[in-house]
Amino acid sequence: MQSRREVIKKIAMGAVGINSISSFALTEETTSLTKEKTLKGNINHSVCRWTYESMSIEDLCIAAKKIGLQAIDLVGPKDWDILKKHGLYSSMCNGAEINLIDGWADKKNHAQLIKNYTEHIELVAKAGYKNLICFSGSRRGMDNETGWNNCVEGLKHIMPLAEKKGVTIVMELLNSKVNHKDYMCDKTIWGVELCNRLASPNFKLLYDIYHMQIDEGDVIATIQKYHEYIAHYHTAGVPGRHEIEDAQELNYPAIMKAIVATGFKGYVAQEFIPTRENKLASLNIAVKICDV
Repeated sequence: MQSRREVIKKIAMGAVGINSISSFALTEETTSLTKEKTLKGNINHSVCRWTYESMSIEDLCIAAKKIGLQAIDLVGPKDWDILKKHGLYSSMCNGAEINLIDGWADKKNHAQLIKNYTEHIELVAKAGYKNLICFSGSRRGMDNETGWNNCVEGLKHIMPLAEKKGVTIVMELLNSKVNHKDYMCDKTIWGVELCNRLASPNFKLLYDIYHMQIDEGDVIATIQKYHEYIAHYHTAGVPGRHEIEDAQELNYPAIMKAIVATGFKGYVAQEFIPTRENKLASLNIAVKICDV
């Protein structure tokens, strides 16, 4: 059995063709590499748009296709036509949220959120997409019960439309320890309880592996226990939110195998912040690490 370190070293060596070119360009050498290393098809691969903001959406689409991705995450309506032009899916739509701190847990945001999500559910459905992200927002002194009640009160106004249009509203789990202080939906069980209270097949969770490793750990067991509540996954290395290679503590091949074993058919999106000069090399390596 090869060690995880040896496997990652081999993947990195295979990406030399990418490292030898400019940070945001993929050559025929890269295309050949992808063809030689055909992805297995057990994981639907995506990447989060914001982690490659220094590229145009057009260039990111071209790179994503060459690496073998099927989708790009966190893209709003104005860029959907570009994704479609390149045969890529919008695996997690955004644009209806106010921000990460002003979410459904606070009643003062409900009027604006209900308006935004009502409009975006229609847009997502018309475009042929399925997932639309949402956030609990900050706790601001609220206890869990108040937060759950407020979320249910607001979300119940949009869930009938989401169900009718076949759109899933997906609340992201974020850590409140390092990156998003005071965020309310910071534990899997908090999100699961909200799902149960809403009792809608069209409300699920975005399990961010990086965030949940920081706030609760026990990643594989949690996925196994609560996978039916999870519509989507994000990745990043812990600590630091950088590449998912051997310098960080999560065993991503094992996590991906656990996800596949649950029968998951959704998307896994890379959301690490690359540190390499050639950022696409990092993405290529990450996809191959997760392609179990």
